[in-house]
Amino acid sequence: MKYVTDTSTIFNRYDLHIEVSRQSARRVSDDQLLQQVADCLVAGDEDKIQQIVAKVLTNKAPLEVINKGLLAGMQEVGRLWETGDCFLPQLILSSDAMLAGITLCEAELGQAMQKKAKVITHTAEGDIHDIGQIIVNALLSAAGFEVINLGADVLVDEVVDACRIHKPVLLTGTALMTTTMTAFPKIAEKLKKQGLIIPFACGGGAVNEEFVTSFDLGIWGKEASQAPGIAQDALNKLSWEEMRNKWNG
Repeated sequence: MKYVTDTSTIFNRYDLHIEVSRQSARRVSDDQLLQQVADCLVAGDEDKIQQIVAKVLTNKAPLEVINKGLLAGMQEVGRLWETGDCFLPQLILSSDAMLAGITLCEAELGQAMQKKAKVITHTAEGDIHDIGQIIVNALLSAAGFEVINLGADVLVDEVVDACRIHKPVLLTGTALMTTTMTAFPKIAEKLKKQGLIIPFACGGGAVNEEFVTSFDLGIWGKEASQAPGIAQDALNKLSWEEMRNKWNG
């Protein structure tokens, strides 16, 4: 019997990958304090970010810390994700660190940070595989959008009701299995019947361009990293047809 002696292709040391991310990260600010904020996000250090942000807030306005430190740093984390220098556990830690920092800034402001717009995200009815949605949530939050996270295995009517209540600029759906992605055209049809013409970005392991472009409102999201760009187009009032032409085919 042969035993595996080299585990390098099986297991990943994410603590080592954090060091790779730090080395690969670009500076986002010429200001030393704001750069420290960004560095904490790259490291995904939720405890340290609170210390750093509290220190920076004694010298800088909360909105400056949010925009030029926290959001700029998280955008760099998003870039590292796209280049493969950042992995899912790091992305989640960085997102948690960003939210912790923003909470401190909001307390100093005395009000919640103004978001660009609302985006609703969900994983299809019958599907509990929400890793893709988690990534999308983190990247959208980093881009300044308010994420209405409906979670996994969400009923079709629940998605439609959420769109009616929150009136998002964009709806996203994730599906890993071909048996669950059939919920997407049902959602699109019900949205149209209620006069809710909301661009609907769909992605996940089971989803392909041919399927998503077969029904109205649908835009295929090949990669989770496209979510902020698609949301920005929706915010800029591009129609779902214009967005489909841009992102698909």
